[in-house]
Amino acid sequence: MSGDELSVHQRTEALYSQHQPWLAGWLRHRMGGEDAAVDLAQDTFVRILTARDLPALAEPRAFLATIARRLLANHYRRNAIERAYLDALALVPEEYAPDPEQRKLVLEQLYAVDAALDALPAKVREAFLLAQLEGMKYEEIAARLGVTTRTVGNYMVRAVQACFFLQEGAR
Repeated sequence: MSGDELSVHQRTEALYSQHQPWLAGWLRHRMGGEDAAVDLAQDTFVRILTARDLPALAEPRAFLATIARRLLANHYRRNAIERAYLDALALVPEEYAPDPEQRKLVLEQLYAVDAALDALPAKVREAFLLAQLEGMKYEEIAARLGVTTRTVGNYMVRAVQACFFLQEGAR
């Protein structure tokens, strides 16, 4: 480990020892006492360690809460995706239902698509979702977003490219 990495590691360790109980409690309060709160607290510190950079912190709890909020939002979004998938599977006759391994693979792909769409600008993501999930035409999307139909077309190209590159990366 270089001197800088050691310093980040030591500072993260100090941050952990001073604030982990507070962060776990903060998350537990927001999650209704779920045990997942402890896991998300751990993930918060893992995120800091993997970033390999830890700025000087005037407000360490605000810093930790910001990271934890993002992880919490991801946690709830993943749960919503899983619930929606399982609800859809409940409508499939048992003989056509995927096996547990296939379910896991599909969920991983759904999470990856969600992350790819989440990385897009808000209007690009919204245009794509309105077209794909709501079946709206470009003209309707343009009116709703206050942009031109040409801009909607550009948004769609960006979103489709994000999904395509995701698929290409999986190969």
